[in-house]
Amino acid sequence: MEADKPHYHGHRDRLRTRFAEAGGKGLADYEILELILFRAIPQRDVKPLAKDLLTRFGDIGRVCAARPDQLTEIKGVSEKVALELNLFQEVATRIAREQVSGRAVISSWSALLDYVRTALQNASTEEFRVLFLDKKNRLLADEFRARGTVDHAPVYPREVIKRAIALDASAIILVHNHPSGDPTPSQADIDMTRRVVEIGRPLSIVVHDHLVVGRDHVASFKQLGLM
Repeated sequence: MEADKPHYHGHRDRLRTRFAEAGGKGLADYEILELILFRAIPQRDVKPLAKDLLTRFGDIGRVCAARPDQLTEIKGVSEKVALELNLFQEVATRIAREQVSGRAVISSWSALLDYVRTALQNASTEEFRVLFLDKKNRLLADEFRARGTVDHAPVYPREVIKRAIALDASAIILVHNHPSGDPTPSQADIDMTRRVVEIGRPLSIVVHDHLVVGRDHVASFKQLGLM
């Protein structure tokens, strides 16, 4: 007689069936996370691990955006599992980026905000990116420029403008996150932005905005009257 399958196999089959029939509706966050973990951990009940990850990081977004070294601190999370989780963050970011690629960013502002939120709102350290735009305000490049601590990422204004010149960009949008969740610009943020504007102005490189991504909101320097 064929040996009985481990109990978690039946659970996996039922969970997959529920997802196939109704998508994510009716599934708890830990169950969605279980579905993600199934591929990386084929021979173990992953429900306890899914719940442990949510307890540690707070929600699925933060789980998938956590750094590999943070994820592997959790018992049962190998490097393979960490990479699998990070893959879903990358997929979500690329899907959001597709909504702004090839379009005039200024007229697709809602899509742009969705993109920067997806890319940065769950990051555990401060990251600084620059969106380089052409003469029609279409996205030429989205480049990571600096990563720092939980409250600071070193940015060099001259290097930002130098890169804009190299890409033949006519305009840029500065973007960074505040891992604290509060997107209120710091005085250092304001001073750095003004310096980028000053250096870019005589070279006809326009700084359209500086976006600060928090947990539930994106602050705009332009809307706040800071530029």
